[in-house]
Amino acid sequence: MKNKPAVFQIIENRAAEIILVSLALIPCIQMLVRTAFSADIPDYDGIMKHLTLWAALIAGMITTREKQHISLGFSENLPDGRLKTFFEAAGTLTSAAVSIAASVAAVSFSIIGFDSQQTVLSIPINALSGIIAVSFAVTGIRFLILRKHRNRALVPAGIIIGLALALPTIINLMYLTPFMPPIWLENILEGYYIFFEKADLFIVLFLILLTVFGLPIFILLGGAAYVLFAGTWSVPEVIPNEIYNLLTGSAIPAIPLFTLTGFILSEGKSGERLVNFFKAFIGKMPGGLAVMTVVVCAFFTTFTGASGVTILALGGLLSYILINSGEYTEKFTKGLITSSGDIGLMFPPSLPIIMYAIQAKISIKDMFLGGIIPGIIMVVALSLMGVFHAVKRRKALPEAERKAAEYYSAGDKLKALKTAGGDLTLPVIILVLYFSGITTLVETGAVAVVYSIFIEVVIYRDMKLRDLGKIIGKAAPVVGGVLMIIAMAKGLSYFIVDAEIPRLLTDFFSNNVSSPLVFLLLLNGVLLITGCLMDIFSAIVVVAPLIIPLGDMYGIHPVQLGIIFLANLSLGYLTPPVGLNLFLASYAFETPLAKIYRGVIPFFLILLAMVLLITYVPWFSLGLIR
Repeated sequence: MKNKPAVFQIIENRAAEIILVSLALIPCIQMLVRTAFSADIPDYDGIMKHLTLWAALIAGMITTREKQHISLGFSENLPDGRLKTFFEAAGTLTSAAVSIAASVAAVSFSIIGFDSQQTVLSIPINALSGIIAVSFAVTGIRFLILRKHRNRALVPAGIIIGLALALPTIINLMYLTPFMPPIWLENILEGYYIFFEKADLFIVLFLILLTVFGLPIFILLGGAAYVLFAGTWSVPEVIPNEIYNLLTGSAIPAIPLFTLTGFILSEGKSGERLVNFFKAFIGKMPGGLAVMTVVVCAFFTTFTGASGVTILALGGLLSYILINSGEYTEKFTKGLITSSGDIGLMFPPSLPIIMYAIQAKISIKDMFLGGIIPGIIMVVALSLMGVFHAVKRRKALPEAERKAAEYYSAGDKLKALKTAGGDLTLPVIILVLYFSGITTLVETGAVAVVYSIFIEVVIYRDMKLRDLGKIIGKAAPVVGGVLMIIAMAKGLSYFIVDAEIPRLLTDFFSNNVSSPLVFLLLLNGVLLITGCLMDIFSAIVVVAPLIIPLGDMYGIHPVQLGIIFLANLSLGYLTPPVGLNLFLASYAFETPLAKIYRGVIPFFLILLAMVLLITYVPWFSLGLIR
């Protein structure tokens, strides 16, 4: 018998449901008001920004509760013993301490960061921004109480270390009260800064080591930012300030909206309808089922922004169809599905494209257009591999073992088209509304959510409206995981820019690398390694500020640089031995990693060739823009 959820858990879930539904409904109401009355909802921008802030941070708490923060998680492969126990305990203490320190810094930021007259719908922004402190406090405590190995000493230890890390903020807060900090505490603060000035790089290296063995990536990013700021005697309030600035960005609401759209479609039977549609129209041709697999995977990843979700949600269905067709071996099937998982990141409304455009301060529309041809190239490359494999497989099999493809009459095809029509119409609606200028990016995301609910509840009746809460419950950890990473990464990115590291890199390359082609080759290598070790969202926020000035120096178009950046990072997900999608595929297919590696390598090589083609032929990224 399952335990009933705690009261706080119920409150979290309901808050996430209300806020995410409001994020979808309010832009739709705004469009109606604008069309009918040529006016705006009062405080519309402020409402949307702070709803997104709350959505991200409540979802972040849920992600911690469900233990779904993105990590490399190699500790799972360690044998039980002292070493594994050490890394798990160190990771728990570090995660709790960084979260608690960030919570204290957020309290100070909420107090001093806004004028008391700044409000949204008469609610002071000081109060609205307080969710940052609440979220990190809950996250820190949860890291301590939800750990696998219960050691009571870790709970007070984690809290004490977190408060010690927050010493500069505690002293700053004391100055806001009648209780001034004593001299001895000021002396301790000076020693605090001297310690981090000398030890900051060693601590960052230790954080990286812990990340290899399971420390959540957002803790690595936030902890590194905190330690590096302390090493330069800077105030830690910079971190919650950057978190607030990023999560209240005008385009950020599109991330939870398109993610929710993807989950609504995947929790309904959209995948099955699309599979049946493509089987009806191209299933009979050699390799048709492989083409179907690539296209359907690209479709879902485009909306969720998470290739792992696509592999986990559709991997079982697609692998069953491919293997039972007789045209594909098990090794080829698993390699194809794993490799197809992240191609959708190149098509609008891809979340990484949105994030890169925001970070690089370039047109989101141009980035969307820039990704279309490279995305098509990758789809065609994988599809052709499927066709060649199917033809070769048919010739190799004895006549008696060949399975005839399922026959579809004209009536069957019409029925399949009619059944999948609602799903196929969604990307058309999105492209028309956004590229015609009828809706903004956020409004387009809101329309996508409302439309997907409409077709699933009203047209297909695969789900009921009351099921929306469960779907939001599945989407929230992904939303929280992604937004917590990019929020923490923003603090580290601020330090990198403030330390003038981009300028130092620019000086180094200008003095040592004269050829743009050599620079691009080096960039391919660096980004491929980065894609192995970092998720794509944190890489965009942390690494993009380093390469954008270099691209400008070598005369590379910002959109082309962005497409190169994203194509290499997505390929990093497939790069043995540590590409993230390899681990997810191993889990989804219940297959040892070594077999996943062997299945993926041919696809990795062909995609690597396509990435190099995209890198050195600018037209593929710029043709639609020009």
